[in-house]
Amino acid sequence: MSTVIKVENISKQYRLGDVGTGAFAHDVNKWWHKVRGKENPYLKIGETNDRAIKGESDYVWALKDINFEVKQGEVLGIIGRNGAGKSTLLKILSKTTTPTTGSIKIKGRIASLLEVGTGFHPELSGRDNIFLNGAILGMTKREIKSKFDEIVDFAGVERYIDTPVKRYSSGMYVRLAFAVAAHLEPEILIVDEVLAVGDAEFQKKALGKMKDVSERDGRTVLFVSHQMEAISRLCSDIIVLENGKFGFIGNKNDGINYYLKGKTGIRASKKWWNENEKPGNENVRLLEVKSCKLNGVVSEVFSTEDRIEIKMTYEILKDNFEYTHGFNLYNAKGTHILSSHDLNKNQDKSVTEKGIFNATVILPANFLADGLHIVSLAIMSYDPFIIHFHEEEAISFSTVDSFSETSTRGGYGGNYPGLIRPLLEWKTNKMM
Repeated sequence: MSTVIKVENISKQYRLGDVGTGAFAHDVNKWWHKVRGKENPYLKIGETNDRAIKGESDYVWALKDINFEVKQGEVLGIIGRNGAGKSTLLKILSKTTTPTTGSIKIKGRIASLLEVGTGFHPELSGRDNIFLNGAILGMTKREIKSKFDEIVDFAGVERYIDTPVKRYSSGMYVRLAFAVAAHLEPEILIVDEVLAVGDAEFQKKALGKMKDVSERDGRTVLFVSHQMEAISRLCSDIIVLENGKFGFIGNKNDGINYYLKGKTGIRASKKWWNENEKPGNENVRLLEVKSCKLNGVVSEVFSTEDRIEIKMTYEILKDNFEYTHGFNLYNAKGTHILSSHDLNKNQDKSVTEKGIFNATVILPANFLADGLHIVSLAIMSYDPFIIHFHEEEAISFSTVDSFSETSTRGGYGGNYPGLIRPLLEWKTNKMM
C-alpha cells in the first residue's frame, strides 16, 4: 500500500506566558536572523514538555523530532497522557497550525474532528453545515446530496436538521460532525477524543464506521483516545507520546502495555510529595496509593490465588466532613472490570477532627484473571454530590498464574478468557 502521510522531523515550540508569537524583541531577533540566512536562535533553547515540573525556560517543545509514516487504509492510534502532545500533532496534520521545524507530506483530502464544533458555523442549520463542510472538502453539490440522507440518519438529528447548530447539545453537535466527516469520503479521517462526548450507542456506531471506512473503502484513520478498549478494537498500530516525544511506535498490544506500565515498569505505589500536585481540594487531599500483599509489603505482581489489598492514605482538611470512598478497576485495554463504594449508611464517614487516614479495599483470592490491572480511586460526598478527587490510573499491578499442579487450575496451562476468574461452586448429581 502507498504512503499517504509522511512526517519528517516535526517539532513544535511554544513560548509560555504570552498570547501570540512572543515578546516583540524576540520577534525582531528571529526576523534579523532569518534575513541574514541564519537559524532561528530560539530553536537552540527550550525544555521538554513536562507539565509536572516548573522549568526555567520561557520556551517549551510541545513536540520534538517526530518521524513516522502512515499507509493507505491503516488505522493508527495515538495515545499518551494529557499534555503529551497528541492534539498538537493532530492540529499540525490537519494544517490548523504549522510546525516550528520539519515537514509533512500528505496525499489526499483530510477531514478532521478535533473538538466539538470544529468546522461548523453556529448560526447555520445542520443542513447548511453539511453542504458547507462538503464544499470545504472539495465535493460537488450533487455528491453531497447523494450522501445527505445517510449522514442525517447516522447522526440521528433529522428532527433538528433545519435548526441552527448553536442550539444543539454537545452530543448532537459531535454526532453530526462525525457523520459529516465520515460520510463525505475524505481519504484521511482524523478523530480526536471528541467521541467521548457521545453516548455509548453512538460511540459503538462511530467505531464501527471508522473500521468500515478503513477496511471496505481503504481510507486512512488517525484516532486519539484514552479508551484502550476502543484503541485495541480499531487500530493495528499505535504511537505513544511522552512529553512531546516518541515513547513507542508499533503493535497495538505492545504499545498499550508500554503506555499503561510506563517506562519504569508497573507502578505498584504512588506518593504525592508536592502540595500543589496532591489530588483533591480544600476538604481532602490524596497522599499515597499502593497495592500490597497480606503482610503489608508493596507488590507489583500477585498470584491469581493471592488476596490483594489496595491501600490509600489521605488527609482530611476540614472538621465534620462527611464522605465515602470509591474504587474502580480496569484491565490493560481499559475495560471497566468493577466498581466498589462504601455507600451503605453505617459505613458513611463522619469525621469530627482533621487528620490523616488510611482506607483499604480488599480483592479476594481466586477472583481476577491473569493480566495487568489499573486502579482508580475517589473520595466523594453525597449531600450535595461532590467528587473531591478521582485519581485515574493511580497505580497498576499484574496477576499471574504459575500453572503449577497445585494451582486452582489443576495444571491446565491454557489461557482463560474473561475479565475475572472466580472459584465458582459446582455440583454434579447422577440422575439415573
